[in-house]
Amino acid sequence: MRFLADLFLIAGALLSLLAALGILRMPDVYNRIQAGAKASTLGVIFVLLGIGLLQPSWWPKLVAIAGFILFTSPVGSSTLARAFHRAGVPIWQAKEKRP
Repeated sequence: MRFLADLFLIAGALLSLLAALGILRMPDVYNRIQAGAKASTLGVIFVLLGIGLLQPSWWPKLVAIAGFILFTSPVGSSTLARAFHRAGVPIWQAKEKRP
């Protein structure tokens, strides 16, 4: 059980790292919101699963936390994207490469 918990914790940490890199590397605000919301949500869920396997008595609290995160992260990211769209933030356009 400890090995499985460690795998979940490592996977969650790696997904959180990828979310941070996505926020830094994406070209516009809409892509950054996408990278931050999706990868970080999955990373947090994996970390919570790992903690739940290490501390089985914490499952009710961890399920409540996971439910809160699964509800608020998509709503928050879509609200931010809508606010940026209404404010007129342009979508990134790739520059054409000429041969």
